[in-house]
Amino acid sequence: MGRNIRKRRSSMATKAVAASAALALGGGGLIWANFYASAHESSSSGQNTTKAATAAAQVATISCPDVGQKLTNVPAKAKQGVATELANLDKQITEAYARLASSRQAQANDAGFVQNAIVGPLKEKRAATIDRIRINIQRVGGQFDSSLSQLAACTTQTANTNAGQAGGGQQQNGGQQQQNGGQQQNGGQQQNGGQQNGGQQQAGANGQGGNGPTAADFVDITKVQANAQLGVGANGLKANGNSGSRGSFTTKCGTNGNDNHNTDNVIVAPGVSNGAHHLHDYVGNQSNDAFANDQKLAAAQTSCQNQGDKSSYFWPVLRVQDGSQDFDQNKDGGGKEGNVGKILQPVQAQLKFVGNKRGKVVAMPTALRIITGDAKAFVNGNGNANVNWSCTGFENKVQLETQYPICPQGSQVVRTTNFQSCWDGKNIDSANHRTHVAFVQADGTCANGFKAIPQLQVRLVYNVPQPVIQNGVVKNAYAVDTFPENLHKPITDHNDFINFFSANTMNKMVNCINTGKRCQ
Repeated sequence: MGRNIRKRRSSMATKAVAASAALALGGGGLIWANFYASAHESSSSGQNTTKAATAAAQVATISCPDVGQKLTNVPAKAKQGVATELANLDKQITEAYARLASSRQAQANDAGFVQNAIVGPLKEKRAATIDRIRINIQRVGGQFDSSLSQLAACTTQTANTNAGQAGGGQQQNGGQQQQNGGQQQNGGQQQNGGQQNGGQQQAGANGQGGNGPTAADFVDITKVQANAQLGVGANGLKANGNSGSRGSFTTKCGTNGNDNHNTDNVIVAPGVSNGAHHLHDYVGNQSNDAFANDQKLAAAQTSCQNQGDKSSYFWPVLRVQDGSQDFDQNKDGGGKEGNVGKILQPVQAQLKFVGNKRGKVVAMPTALRIITGDAKAFVNGNGNANVNWSCTGFENKVQLETQYPICPQGSQVVRTTNFQSCWDGKNIDSANHRTHVAFVQADGTCANGFKAIPQLQVRLVYNVPQPVIQNGVVKNAYAVDTFPENLHKPITDHNDFINFFSANTMNKMVNCINTGKRCQ
Protein backbone atom coordinates (compact mmCIF):
# COMPACT_ATOMS: atom_id res chain seq x y z
CA MET A 1 0.00 0.00 0.00
CA GLY A 2 2.97 2.30 -0.52
CA ARG A 3 3.59 4.78 2.24
CA ASN A 4 -0.03 5.64 2.92
CA ILE A 5 -0.64 6.03 6.62
CA ARG A 6 -3.24 3.69 8.04
CA LYS A 7 -3.61 4.20 11.74
CA ARG A 8 -6.83 3.85 13.63
CA ARG A 9 -7.86 7.08 15.27
CA SER A 10 -8.22 6.37 18.94
CA SER A 11 -11.04 7.65 21.12
CA MET A 12 -8.36 7.74 23.81
CA ALA A 13 -6.59 10.61 22.06
CA THR A 14 -4.85 12.55 24.78
CA LYS A 15 -5.72 16.12 25.55
CA ALA A 16 -3.09 18.73 24.91
CA VAL A 17 -2.03 20.43 28.11
CA ALA A 18 -2.53 24.14 28.28
CA ALA A 19 1.19 24.72 28.52
CA SER A 20 1.64 23.36 25.01
CA ALA A 21 0.16 26.57 23.65
CA ALA A 22 3.46 28.21 24.52
CA LEU A 23 5.51 25.82 22.42
CA ALA A 24 7.06 27.21 19.28
CA LEU A 25 7.64 25.09 16.22
CA GLY A 26 11.13 24.11 17.28
CA GLY A 27 9.92 23.02 20.71
CA GLY A 28 8.14 19.88 19.63
CA GLY A 29 6.19 21.17 16.65
CA LEU A 30 2.78 20.82 18.28
CA ILE A 31 1.51 24.38 18.34
CA TRP A 32 2.03 27.36 16.12
CA ALA A 33 3.14 30.62 17.75
CA ASN A 34 0.25 32.96 18.46
CA PHE A 35 1.09 36.62 18.77
CA TYR A 36 -2.48 37.56 19.70
CA ALA A 37 -2.12 35.81 23.05
CA SER A 38 0.45 38.33 24.25
CA ALA A 39 -1.55 41.21 22.81
CA HIS A 40 -4.56 40.51 25.01
CA GLU A 41 -2.87 39.55 28.27
CA SER A 42 -3.92 41.53 31.33
CA SER A 43 -1.50 44.21 32.37
CA SER A 44 -1.58 46.31 35.50
CA SER A 45 0.77 48.78 33.85
CA GLY A 46 -1.85 49.81 31.31
CA GLN A 47 0.16 48.62 28.31
CA ASN A 48 -2.62 46.49 26.80
CA THR A 49 -3.39 49.01 24.07
CA THR A 50 0.22 49.28 23.02
CA LYS A 51 0.63 45.51 22.90
CA ALA A 52 -2.52 45.11 20.84
CA ALA A 53 -1.43 47.77 18.39
CA THR A 54 1.97 46.14 18.03
CA ALA A 55 0.40 42.73 17.44
CA ALA A 56 -2.05 44.06 14.89
CA ALA A 57 0.82 45.56 12.91
CA GLN A 58 2.64 42.26 12.76
CA VAL A 59 2.63 40.05 9.73
CA ALA A 60 0.07 37.24 9.74
CA THR A 61 1.27 35.25 6.75
CA ILE A 62 3.34 35.21 3.57
CA SER A 63 1.96 35.37 0.03
CA CYS A 64 4.06 34.14 -2.88
CA PRO A 65 3.12 33.94 -6.58
CA ASP A 66 2.13 30.41 -7.58
CA VAL A 67 4.71 29.50 -10.21
CA GLY A 68 3.06 26.17 -11.00
CA GLN A 69 -0.17 27.86 -12.11
CA LYS A 70 1.78 29.93 -14.64
CA LEU A 71 3.36 26.97 -16.41
CA THR A 72 1.81 26.24 -19.78
CA ASN A 73 4.10 23.68 -21.39
CA VAL A 74 6.53 21.32 -19.70
CA PRO A 75 8.24 18.69 -21.89
CA ALA A 76 7.65 15.11 -20.75
CA LYS A 77 11.32 14.55 -19.98
CA ALA A 78 11.36 17.61 -17.73
CA LYS A 79 8.17 16.91 -15.77
CA GLN A 80 9.72 15.10 -12.83
CA GLY A 81 12.48 17.65 -12.38
CA VAL A 82 10.02 20.54 -12.61
CA ALA A 83 7.62 18.86 -10.16
CA THR A 84 10.45 18.43 -7.68
CA GLU A 85 11.43 22.09 -7.91
CA LEU A 86 7.81 23.24 -7.57
CA ALA A 87 7.62 21.13 -4.40
CA ASN A 88 10.79 22.86 -3.22
CA LEU A 89 9.07 26.22 -3.66
CA ASP A 90 6.21 25.01 -1.44
CA LYS A 91 8.69 23.75 1.14
CA GLN A 92 10.50 27.08 1.18
CA ILE A 93 7.26 28.94 1.87
CA THR A 94 6.38 26.50 4.65
CA GLU A 95 9.78 26.97 6.26
CA ALA A 96 9.51 30.75 5.97
CA TYR A 97 6.08 30.70 7.58
CA ALA A 98 7.46 28.55 10.40
CA ARG A 99 10.14 31.17 11.00
CA LEU A 100 7.50 33.87 10.92
CA ALA A 101 5.32 32.07 13.44
CA SER A 102 8.15 31.36 15.88
CA SER A 103 9.83 34.77 15.88
CA ARG A 104 7.15 37.15 17.11
CA GLN A 105 9.34 38.67 19.80
CA ALA A 106 12.09 39.43 17.31
CA GLN A 107 9.52 41.05 15.01
CA ALA A 108 8.24 43.21 17.86
CA ASN A 109 11.77 44.38 18.61
CA ASP A 110 12.89 44.99 15.02
CA ALA A 111 10.62 46.49 12.36
CA GLY A 112 12.92 45.19 9.62
CA PHE A 113 13.19 41.63 10.91
CA VAL A 114 10.59 40.06 8.62
CA GLN A 115 12.03 41.61 5.48
CA ASN A 116 15.67 41.04 6.35
CA ALA A 117 15.50 37.63 8.00
CA ILE A 118 12.54 35.96 6.27
CA VAL A 119 11.18 37.55 3.09
CA GLY A 120 14.53 38.61 1.62
CA PRO A 121 16.22 35.22 2.00
CA LEU A 122 13.06 33.54 0.73
CA LYS A 123 13.24 35.58 -2.49
CA GLU A 124 16.82 34.45 -3.04
CA LYS A 125 15.91 30.79 -2.53
CA ARG A 126 12.93 31.07 -4.86
CA ALA A 127 14.98 32.78 -7.56
CA ALA A 128 17.48 29.92 -7.53
CA THR A 129 14.69 27.33 -7.63
CA ILE A 130 12.89 29.04 -10.53
CA ASP A 131 16.19 29.08 -12.38
CA ARG A 132 16.50 25.32 -11.86
CA ILE A 133 13.03 24.98 -13.39
CA ARG A 134 14.34 26.92 -16.39
CA ILE A 135 17.34 24.60 -16.67
CA ASN A 136 15.14 21.48 -16.48
CA ILE A 137 12.92 22.74 -19.29
CA GLN A 138 15.63 24.09 -21.59
CA ARG A 139 17.90 21.07 -21.08
CA VAL A 140 15.44 18.90 -23.03
CA GLY A 141 14.72 21.49 -25.69
CA GLY A 142 11.68 23.14 -24.14
CA GLN A 143 10.82 26.85 -24.10
CA PHE A 144 10.95 28.68 -20.77
CA ASP A 145 8.78 31.73 -20.16
CA SER A 146 11.29 34.29 -18.89
CA SER A 147 8.54 36.21 -17.08
CA LEU A 148 8.44 33.39 -14.50
CA SER A 149 11.74 34.69 -13.17
CA GLN A 150 9.85 37.74 -11.92
CA LEU A 151 7.81 35.59 -9.52
CA ALA A 152 10.55 35.09 -6.93
CA ALA A 153 9.51 37.94 -4.62
CA CYS A 154 6.88 37.34 -1.95
CA THR A 155 4.78 39.78 0.02
CA THR A 156 3.55 39.83 3.60
CA GLN A 157 0.02 40.21 4.88
CA THR A 158 -0.97 41.87 8.10
CA ALA A 159 -3.67 40.67 10.42
CA ASN A 160 -6.50 42.71 8.90
CA THR A 161 -6.27 41.25 5.38
CA ASN A 162 -9.72 40.22 4.23
CA ALA A 163 -10.33 36.53 3.78
CA GLY A 164 -10.15 35.36 0.20
CA GLN A 165 -8.59 38.59 -0.99
CA ALA A 166 -5.01 37.87 -0.01
CA GLY A 167 -3.91 37.14 -3.53
CA GLY A 168 -5.90 39.96 -5.04
CA GLY A 169 -7.79 37.60 -7.30
CA GLN A 170 -11.46 37.77 -8.15
CA GLN A 171 -13.93 35.16 -6.97
CA GLN A 172 -14.74 32.76 -9.78
CA ASN A 173 -18.44 32.80 -10.58
CA GLY A 174 -19.91 29.78 -8.90
CA GLY A 175 -22.44 29.46 -11.70
CA GLN A 176 -19.72 28.36 -14.10
CA GLN A 177 -18.82 25.51 -11.79
CA GLN A 178 -22.26 23.92 -11.94
CA GLN A 179 -23.77 22.14 -14.92
CA ASN A 180 -27.17 23.64 -14.15
CA GLY A 181 -25.96 27.12 -15.06
CA GLY A 182 -27.10 28.63 -11.79
CA GLN A 183 -25.15 31.57 -10.49
CA GLN A 184 -23.92 31.34 -6.94
CA GLN A 185 -23.40 34.45 -4.89
CA ASN A 186 -20.00 35.17 -3.43
CA GLY A 187 -19.90 33.59 -0.01
CA GLY A 188 -17.76 36.45 1.25
CA GLN A 189 -20.75 38.80 0.99
CA GLN A 190 -23.11 36.95 3.26
CA GLN A 191 -25.33 39.37 5.14
CA ASN A 192 -24.24 38.38 8.60
CA GLY A 193 -22.55 41.59 9.54
CA GLY A 194 -19.34 39.75 10.30
CA GLN A 195 -15.98 40.91 9.05
CA GLN A 196 -13.68 38.47 7.35
CA ASN A 197 -10.43 39.20 9.16
CA GLY A 198 -8.45 36.69 7.20
CA GLY A 199 -5.06 37.06 8.71
CA GLN A 200 -5.76 36.95 12.44
CA GLN A 201 -4.05 34.09 14.16
CA GLN A 202 -5.93 32.80 17.10
CA ALA A 203 -5.48 29.79 19.30
CA GLY A 204 -8.49 27.62 19.93
CA ALA A 205 -9.95 27.00 23.35
CA ASN A 206 -7.15 24.61 24.21
CA GLY A 207 -4.34 26.46 22.55
CA GLN A 208 -4.61 24.61 19.23
CA GLY A 209 -4.82 26.05 15.77
CA GLY A 210 -2.54 29.06 16.25
CA ASN A 211 -2.57 29.55 12.48
CA GLY A 212 -6.35 29.67 12.24
CA PRO A 213 -9.22 29.51 11.82
CA THR A 214 -10.56 32.59 13.60
CA ALA A 215 -14.00 33.55 14.85
CA ALA A 216 -14.51 35.58 11.67
CA ASP A 217 -14.15 32.39 9.63
CA PHE A 218 -17.46 31.08 11.03
CA VAL A 219 -21.06 32.12 10.58
CA ASP A 220 -24.36 30.92 12.01
CA ILE A 221 -26.00 29.50 8.91
CA THR A 222 -29.47 30.33 10.20
CA LYS A 223 -28.56 34.02 9.90
CA VAL A 224 -27.35 33.91 6.30
CA GLN A 225 -29.59 35.07 3.48
CA ALA A 226 -30.55 32.32 1.03
CA ASN A 227 -28.13 32.26 -1.89
CA ALA A 228 -27.86 28.70 -3.18
CA GLN A 229 -28.39 27.61 -6.76
CA LEU A 230 -26.05 24.66 -6.53
CA GLY A 231 -28.43 21.95 -7.65
CA VAL A 232 -28.25 20.18 -4.30
CA GLY A 233 -31.41 19.25 -2.48
CA ALA A 234 -32.46 17.62 0.75
CA ASN A 235 -31.86 14.16 -0.71
CA GLY A 236 -28.30 14.90 -1.82
CA LEU A 237 -26.80 15.57 -5.22
CA LYS A 238 -29.12 16.05 -8.15
CA ALA A 239 -28.57 15.34 -11.82
CA ASN A 240 -28.47 18.16 -14.34
CA GLY A 241 -31.54 19.83 -15.66
CA ASN A 242 -34.33 18.27 -17.70
CA SER A 243 -32.59 18.01 -21.06
CA GLY A 244 -29.36 16.71 -22.51
CA SER A 245 -27.86 13.66 -20.80
CA ARG A 246 -30.01 13.31 -17.69
CA GLY A 247 -28.85 10.03 -16.19
CA SER A 248 -26.42 9.45 -13.34
CA PHE A 249 -23.96 6.89 -12.05
CA THR A 250 -23.23 6.53 -8.33
CA THR A 251 -20.19 4.71 -6.97
CA LYS A 252 -19.95 3.73 -3.31
CA CYS A 253 -16.41 3.74 -2.00
CA GLY A 254 -16.85 4.22 1.74
CA THR A 255 -15.78 7.04 4.05
CA ASN A 256 -12.13 6.09 4.61
CA GLY A 257 -13.01 3.94 7.59
CA ASN A 258 -9.66 2.17 7.21
CA ASP A 259 -7.82 5.48 7.73
CA ASN A 260 -5.98 5.60 4.41
CA HIS A 261 -4.07 8.88 4.69
CA ASN A 262 -0.93 10.58 3.51
CA THR A 263 0.39 14.10 2.99
CA ASP A 264 1.37 13.55 -0.66
CA ASN A 265 -0.21 14.73 -3.89
CA VAL A 266 0.78 12.50 -6.79
CA ILE A 267 -0.86 14.86 -9.29
CA VAL A 268 0.96 18.04 -8.31
CA ALA A 269 4.08 16.64 -6.65
CA PRO A 270 4.84 13.15 -7.96
CA GLY A 271 7.84 11.54 -6.32
CA VAL A 272 7.85 14.04 -3.43
CA SER A 273 7.01 12.93 0.10
CA ASN A 274 4.78 15.42 1.95
CA GLY A 275 4.20 17.33 -1.27
CA ALA A 276 0.79 18.51 -0.04
CA HIS A 277 1.91 19.70 3.42
CA HIS A 278 -1.50 18.62 4.72
CA LEU A 279 -3.27 15.31 5.23
CA HIS A 280 -5.61 13.74 2.67
CA ASP A 281 -8.45 11.26 3.04
CA TYR A 282 -8.38 8.61 0.29
CA VAL A 283 -11.26 6.45 -0.90
CA GLY A 284 -11.36 4.18 -3.90
CA ASN A 285 -7.83 3.36 -5.03
CA GLN A 286 -5.77 2.11 -2.08
CA SER A 287 -2.28 2.64 -3.53
CA ASN A 288 -2.25 6.38 -4.13
CA ASP A 289 0.89 7.99 -2.78
CA ALA A 290 3.61 10.24 -4.15
CA PHE A 291 5.37 7.33 -5.84
CA ALA A 292 2.39 5.65 -7.51
CA ASN A 293 2.62 5.46 -11.29
CA ASP A 294 -0.28 4.55 -13.54
CA GLN A 295 0.64 0.86 -13.54
CA LYS A 296 0.58 0.74 -9.75
CA LEU A 297 -2.74 2.55 -9.59
CA ALA A 298 -4.28 0.29 -12.24
CA ALA A 299 -3.27 -2.82 -10.26
CA ALA A 300 -4.38 -1.51 -6.87
CA GLN A 301 -7.08 -2.68 -4.52
CA THR A 302 -10.15 -0.46 -4.23
CA SER A 303 -12.54 0.41 -1.42
CA CYS A 304 -15.36 0.81 -3.95
CA GLN A 305 -18.18 -1.75 -3.93
CA ASN A 306 -18.00 -1.85 -7.71
CA GLN A 307 -14.61 -3.44 -8.31
CA GLY A 308 -14.61 -1.90 -11.76
CA ASP A 309 -13.89 1.43 -10.06
CA LYS A 310 -10.24 1.75 -9.03
CA SER A 311 -10.35 5.52 -9.34
CA SER A 312 -8.73 7.61 -6.65
CA TYR A 313 -10.83 10.20 -4.81
CA PHE A 314 -9.01 12.36 -2.26
CA TRP A 315 -9.53 15.55 -0.30
CA PRO A 316 -8.00 17.34 2.73
CA VAL A 317 -9.16 15.98 6.08
CA LEU A 318 -11.45 17.93 8.36
CA ARG A 319 -10.35 18.35 11.98
CA VAL A 320 -11.92 19.68 15.15
CA GLN A 321 -9.57 21.69 17.32
CA ASP A 322 -10.84 20.39 20.64
CA GLY A 323 -7.47 20.10 22.37
CA SER A 324 -6.87 16.48 21.39
CA GLN A 325 -3.95 15.14 19.41
CA ASP A 326 -4.23 12.75 16.48
CA PHE A 327 -1.66 10.26 15.20
CA ASP A 328 0.18 12.86 13.09
CA GLN A 329 0.64 15.46 15.81
CA ASN A 330 4.44 15.29 15.53
CA LYS A 331 4.62 14.62 11.79
CA ASP A 332 5.21 16.70 8.68
CA GLY A 333 1.92 17.76 7.16
CA GLY A 334 0.28 17.32 10.55
CA GLY A 335 1.02 19.11 13.81
CA LYS A 336 4.50 20.10 12.72
CA GLU A 337 2.89 22.25 10.00
CA GLY A 338 -0.03 23.61 11.97
CA ASN A 339 -2.64 20.96 11.13
CA VAL A 340 -3.77 20.07 14.63
CA GLY A 341 -6.72 18.43 16.32
CA LYS A 342 -8.83 15.33 15.93
CA ILE A 343 -9.44 14.07 12.39
CA LEU A 344 -13.14 13.69 11.59
CA GLN A 345 -14.28 10.82 9.39
CA PRO A 346 -17.21 11.66 7.11
CA VAL A 347 -20.45 9.92 7.98
CA GLN A 348 -21.34 10.04 4.28
CA ALA A 349 -19.19 10.31 1.16
CA GLN A 350 -21.42 10.48 -1.92
CA LEU A 351 -19.66 10.10 -5.28
CA LYS A 352 -21.94 10.72 -8.21
CA PHE A 353 -21.38 11.29 -11.94
CA VAL A 354 -23.96 13.26 -13.91
CA GLY A 355 -24.37 14.43 -17.48
CA ASN A 356 -24.43 17.60 -19.53
CA LYS A 357 -27.64 19.59 -19.90
CA ARG A 358 -26.98 20.33 -23.59
CA GLY A 359 -25.97 16.94 -24.94
CA LYS A 360 -24.36 13.56 -24.49
CA VAL A 361 -21.11 12.86 -22.66
CA VAL A 362 -18.10 10.85 -23.82
CA ALA A 363 -15.99 8.45 -21.78
CA MET A 364 -13.19 9.80 -19.62
CA PRO A 365 -9.76 8.54 -20.65
CA THR A 366 -7.94 6.20 -18.27
CA ALA A 367 -5.68 8.04 -15.81
CA LEU A 368 -7.38 11.41 -16.38
CA ARG A 369 -6.41 13.71 -13.53
CA ILE A 370 -8.65 16.50 -12.29
CA ILE A 371 -7.97 18.97 -9.49
CA THR A 372 -10.79 21.26 -8.50
CA GLY A 373 -10.59 24.15 -6.07
CA ASP A 374 -7.32 25.69 -4.90
CA ALA A 375 -5.47 24.65 -1.74
CA LYS A 376 -3.72 28.03 -1.82
CA ALA A 377 -6.75 30.21 -2.57
CA PHE A 378 -6.25 32.42 0.48
CA VAL A 379 -2.91 33.68 -0.82
CA ASN A 380 -3.46 33.02 -4.55
CA GLY A 381 -6.80 34.76 -4.78
CA ASN A 382 -10.05 33.05 -5.59
CA GLY A 383 -9.73 32.57 -9.35
CA ASN A 384 -9.56 28.78 -9.05
CA ALA A 385 -11.62 28.41 -5.88
CA ASN A 386 -14.48 25.94 -6.02
CA VAL A 387 -15.98 25.70 -2.56
CA ASN A 388 -19.40 24.94 -1.14
CA TRP A 389 -19.99 24.68 2.62
CA SER A 390 -23.43 24.16 4.08
CA CYS A 391 -25.49 22.20 6.61
CA THR A 392 -28.00 19.42 6.15
CA GLY A 393 -31.42 21.00 5.84
CA PHE A 394 -29.90 24.16 4.31
CA GLU A 395 -28.19 22.92 1.15
CA ASN A 396 -30.92 24.15 -1.18
CA LYS A 397 -30.85 27.55 0.56
CA VAL A 398 -27.32 28.50 1.59
CA GLN A 399 -23.88 27.66 0.19
CA LEU A 400 -20.83 29.35 1.73
CA GLU A 401 -17.40 29.92 0.26
CA THR A 402 -15.37 32.09 2.63
CA GLN A 403 -16.84 30.99 5.96
CA TYR A 404 -17.46 27.73 7.74
CA PRO A 405 -21.09 27.19 8.75
CA ILE A 406 -22.16 26.82 12.37
CA CYS A 407 -25.02 24.37 12.00
CA PRO A 408 -28.01 24.21 14.35
CA GLN A 409 -28.57 21.24 16.63
CA GLY A 410 -29.37 18.10 14.64
CA SER A 411 -27.82 19.46 11.45
CA GLN A 412 -24.54 18.21 9.95
CA VAL A 413 -21.74 20.05 8.14
CA VAL A 414 -21.63 19.40 4.36
CA ARG A 415 -18.79 19.93 1.86
CA THR A 416 -19.91 19.73 -1.79
CA THR A 417 -17.73 19.87 -4.88
CA ASN A 418 -18.76 19.81 -8.54
CA PHE A 419 -15.80 19.03 -10.80
CA GLN A 420 -14.90 20.36 -14.23
CA SER A 421 -16.77 18.43 -16.92
CA CYS A 422 -15.24 19.54 -20.20
CA TRP A 423 -12.10 17.79 -21.52
CA ASP A 424 -9.76 18.84 -24.31
CA GLY A 425 -10.09 15.39 -25.90
CA LYS A 426 -6.35 14.68 -25.87
CA ASN A 427 -4.54 15.08 -22.56
CA ILE A 428 -4.90 13.32 -19.21
CA ASP A 429 -3.06 16.16 -17.46
CA SER A 430 -1.51 19.55 -18.21
CA ALA A 431 1.49 21.57 -17.06
CA ASN A 432 -0.53 23.47 -14.44
CA HIS A 433 -2.93 20.51 -13.94
CA ARG A 434 -5.91 22.64 -14.99
CA THR A 435 -5.98 23.64 -18.66
CA HIS A 436 -6.80 20.17 -20.03
CA VAL A 437 -10.24 20.37 -18.37
CA ALA A 438 -12.72 23.18 -17.87
CA PHE A 439 -16.12 24.05 -16.47
CA VAL A 440 -19.08 24.34 -18.77
CA GLN A 441 -20.11 27.76 -20.01
CA ALA A 442 -23.20 29.48 -18.64
CA ASP A 443 -25.37 27.84 -21.32
CA GLY A 444 -24.04 24.38 -20.44
CA THR A 445 -21.82 23.93 -23.50
CA CYS A 446 -18.10 23.22 -23.57
CA ALA A 447 -15.94 25.91 -25.16
CA ASN A 448 -12.88 25.68 -27.40
CA GLY A 449 -13.77 22.32 -28.90
CA PHE A 450 -13.70 20.58 -25.53
CA LYS A 451 -15.86 17.49 -25.07
CA ALA A 452 -18.45 16.96 -22.34
CA ILE A 453 -17.50 14.19 -19.90
CA PRO A 454 -19.37 12.88 -16.86
CA GLN A 455 -19.26 15.43 -14.07
CA LEU A 456 -18.07 14.11 -10.71
CA GLN A 457 -19.98 15.51 -7.75
CA VAL A 458 -18.64 14.83 -4.28
CA ARG A 459 -20.76 15.39 -1.16
CA LEU A 460 -19.16 14.86 2.25
CA VAL A 461 -21.22 14.96 5.44
CA TYR A 462 -19.78 15.27 8.95
CA ASN A 463 -20.93 15.19 12.54
CA VAL A 464 -19.11 18.24 13.87
CA PRO A 465 -19.31 19.52 17.45
CA GLN A 466 -20.86 22.96 17.29
CA PRO A 467 -18.23 25.72 17.52
CA VAL A 468 -18.92 28.42 20.10
CA ILE A 469 -17.84 32.04 19.68
CA GLN A 470 -17.29 33.99 22.89
CA ASN A 471 -15.70 37.43 23.11
CA GLY A 472 -14.41 37.17 19.57
CA VAL A 473 -12.75 33.79 20.14
CA VAL A 474 -13.96 30.53 18.61
CA LYS A 475 -13.91 27.44 20.80
CA ASN A 476 -13.95 23.91 19.35
CA ALA A 477 -13.23 25.29 15.90
CA TYR A 478 -13.17 22.91 12.95
CA ALA A 479 -11.21 23.38 9.75
CA VAL A 480 -9.80 21.71 6.66
CA ASP A 481 -6.11 20.93 6.60
CA THR A 482 -4.14 23.51 4.62
CA PHE A 483 -0.70 24.65 3.65
CA PRO A 484 0.33 26.47 6.85
CA GLU A 485 0.47 29.94 5.28
CA ASN A 486 -3.17 29.62 4.17
CA LEU A 487 -4.37 29.76 7.77
CA HIS A 488 -7.06 27.06 7.48
CA LYS A 489 -9.37 29.30 5.51
CA PRO A 490 -12.53 27.59 4.19
CA ILE A 491 -11.90 29.02 0.70
CA THR A 492 -8.91 26.63 0.39
CA ASP A 493 -11.05 23.48 0.31
CA HIS A 494 -10.34 21.35 -2.77
CA ASN A 495 -10.81 17.90 -4.23
CA ASP A 496 -8.83 15.54 -6.47
CA PHE A 497 -9.70 12.68 -8.81
CA ILE A 498 -7.76 10.20 -10.95
CA ASN A 499 -9.85 8.03 -13.27
CA PHE A 500 -9.20 4.31 -13.12
CA PHE A 501 -12.62 2.92 -14.03
CA SER A 502 -12.39 -0.21 -16.11
CA ALA A 503 -13.39 0.25 -19.75
CA ASN A 504 -16.56 -1.78 -19.20
CA THR A 505 -17.60 0.20 -16.14
CA MET A 506 -16.86 3.54 -17.80
CA ASN A 507 -18.92 2.52 -20.84
CA LYS A 508 -21.77 1.53 -18.52
CA MET A 509 -21.54 4.94 -16.83
CA VAL A 510 -21.67 6.81 -20.13
CA ASN A 511 -24.60 4.71 -21.38
CA CYS A 512 -26.56 5.25 -18.16
CA ILE A 513 -26.01 9.00 -18.23
CA ASN A 514 -26.80 9.39 -21.93
CA THR A 515 -29.97 7.30 -21.76
CA GLY A 516 -31.37 8.93 -18.62
CA LYS A 517 -30.90 5.95 -16.30
CA ARG A 518 -29.93 6.00 -12.62
CA CYS A 519 -27.17 3.43 -12.17
CA GLN A 520 -24.61 2.31 -9.67
